[in-house]
Amino acid sequence: MSHPVFNRETLLDISVNIIPLVILAFFIAVLLLTSPWPSSLFMTVIALGLHLIPLVLLALLTYVAAYYI
Repeated sequence: MSHPVFNRETLLDISVNIIPLVILAFFIAVLLLTSPWPSSLFMTVIALGLHLIPLVLLALLTYVAAYYI
């Protein structure tokens, strides 16, 4: 019988990665709503890339860790 990937014990083990995911998502939302720089497409793309790439990689790492735990 197959066990679900995200059960209670697994969520406790990967909560170390879930908290930074929430923090990164918060900063992406703040960056999209209010930009600290003047309207510069280059700066916005760089800032979003520096937030989105770690968010995606950390989410993938968290899923793989949950699968193997």
